[in-house]
Amino acid sequence: MNAKPDWDAAQYMRFEDERTRPPADLLARVPLSDPKRCIDLGCGPGNSTELVAARFPGAVNEGLDSSPDMLEKARKRLPDLSFVLGDVNTWSDAAGYDLIFANAVLQWLPDHEGLFPRLARSLTSGGCLAVQMPNNLNEPSHVAMREVAAEGPWAEKLASAKAERSAIGSFGDYRRWLIEAGCRVDIWQTTYVHALANLEAIAEWFKSTGLKPYLDRLTAEEQRDFLALYLERIAPHYPVESDGKVLLRFPRLFVVAVREG
Repeated sequence: MNAKPDWDAAQYMRFEDERTRPPADLLARVPLSDPKRCIDLGCGPGNSTELVAARFPGAVNEGLDSSPDMLEKARKRLPDLSFVLGDVNTWSDAAGYDLIFANAVLQWLPDHEGLFPRLARSLTSGGCLAVQMPNNLNEPSHVAMREVAAEGPWAEKLASAKAERSAIGSFGDYRRWLIEAGCRVDIWQTTYVHALANLEAIAEWFKSTGLKPYLDRLTAEEQRDFLALYLERIAPHYPVESDGKVLLRFPRLFVVAVREG
């Protein structure tokens, strides 16, 4: 069996400014003043870890990711911090963290009803779980991915790809699960609007995230055909603005939970 394709840090960071806004907004709502231990789960190339370390320079700041390529970029970016290869889906820490930061990673993992309370149990008393997840599966950008995957000659090959990303629960789900885990909870959603150069830029954005499970299963020729059909399918939903840009709507769900007791 072939190894699962690694994440592409360079492709992901083509939109670094836009991708760093949500973790900055999330961190601004973290109600901690002097945490001792902080970890960035699914740290990627370290752009979100850098924010945490700048906010809490007196803490021991760490990052964890399952991608060797992402970790290589993170270590080059922040050579003084500790970055560990690991699986967020099985991670826990009995010693406890004051801040568990998870930016745009938990949407890839199953069983949020079990996952979120488990993460909360890895917090110290008064510690904070701060999570941001894209909530865009019903946006045209993602509906088109599933439609093209199901309708093209690659439908059988891509059947399993459609199940890779987990559906986001409701506001009430996350609030209930975390309250039951002994936390007080703040939940909100923000829709970011990114002005991108053209339709092709939307495809480039998602090549490192939403489109990746599909493209990884295709040959180079199939990838070209898939992307051509994808651009055709999304075109009516992202009209060209007067300045030539297209507007990518991007809803994101935020959860900040503080462990009490």
